Amino acid sequence: MITALIIIGSLLILLMTGLPVAFALIGLSSLLLLIFLGPSSLYMVVSASFKQAGTEVFIAIPLFVLMAAVLQFSGIATSLYNTIRLWTGSLKGSLAIATTIISVLLAALSGIGATATVTMGLIALPEMLEKKYDKNITVGCITAGGALGPLIPPSNLMIIVGGYASISVGKLFAGGIIPGLLTAAAYCLYIWIRCEMHPELGPPLPVEERADFLGKVKATPKVLLPILLIIVVLGGIYAGIFTPTEASGFGAIGALIIAALQRQLSLRNLFDGLKLSFKVTGMIMWLVIGGGCYSTLVTCTGTAGLVSNYLTALPFGATGVIIICLIIALIMGMFIDPVAITMICVPVFLPVLHALSIDPLWFMLLFTMATVIGYITPPFGLNIFYMKGVVSEDVSLKDIYKGVIPFCILQTGVLMLCVIFPGLMTWLPSLMK
Repeated sequence: MITALIIIGSLLILLMTGLPVAFALIGLSSLLLLIFLGPSSLYMVVSASFKQAGTEVFIAIPLFVLMAAVLQFSGIATSLYNTIRLWTGSLKGSLAIATTIISVLLAALSGIGATATVTMGLIALPEMLEKKYDKNITVGCITAGGALGPLIPPSNLMIIVGGYASISVGKLFAGGIIPGLLTAAAYCLYIWIRCEMHPELGPPLPVEERADFLGKVKATPKVLLPILLIIVVLGGIYAGIFTPTEASGFGAIGALIIAALQRQLSLRNLFDGLKLSFKVTGMIMWLVIGGGCYSTLVTCTGTAGLVSNYLTALPFGATGVIIICLIIALIMGMFIDPVAITMICVPVFLPVLHALSIDPLWFMLLFTMATVIGYITPPFGLNIFYMKGVVSEDVSLKDIYKGVIPFCILQTGVLMLCVIFPGLMTWLPSLMK
């Protein structure tokens, strides 16, 4: 018990100091293994690092990021926004609804939580403020839209969860589709109802800026190729034609071809795409290595077993334990990155799943969704600070907090639906080959 308290307590203290999570995990694991098990245990740190870094499925991360970056730097997001805003123009709250729909598409193109928030913050935010949209709805929909990235496949977070928990990444991808679309639909419905009740919060596009049906159809071909790429990449995974790793390579090549066809494949765009891919991959792999070291620490010292036995012995049954685990993930999401939460919690939660005969696929999808909510949960949700980085001085951090809270509630509601109705997450994976 004392060992477990030292391991957990010291990690919390290190995280509160602001030390990068990856180096906190690696440094703490090395030091405590040395103290508790002696110098020979340091070989396990090296072994765990190479094992995690060598996991084949993680190869998909840089390639999916490259696919997203090439499409982003090639102006695809602007084309998507301009097209969707024409189709939604007559609705109250049309620009906010269009922003949410674009966030879904960008999520399917990137799988990163920050992409849609930063991109739509630069593209949609100025127009919505110019059209006198309510400040809270404006920053709320953009910040929350970015949180769809790790939930809607291909999701880098799901790749990490799958590789770390030894679960099929393809099935995780399939399981994230319905919750992701339900969340996006809840966002759009909320925006539409509020703007119908209070039209001044989100007016429709002025009549002179709307397009007739023919104009909408003419604008649509600009976005067909990116959507086709999404269908081919994800469809190939679900049909068993290729693995997620192979699909990521196909997606990266497809993005380059699309950029070339639209005459946007400049050396500058390619360089920026490769730079972003290296940066994101480096950050994630350090976290993965840190997680492997920490997993070794909690396993070898018996901490994982102790915490798992405690959770298993709680008199709430499997459903109660699941809810407690999700609450832990939600609370941690208020303060640290979802990838770091995965590294810390998965080694502890996995034995609980086996002991209580809980479907690991279902639970890991619930866990992923709970950690994703952390992207927009005050006070330290990552997307909140990405949003603050692109807004003008007229928009305060308080405005962003007020804007995201309704969307946090909506996403938590969808999470509870998935707890009550597991089929929302497990039905599509059950159809895969």
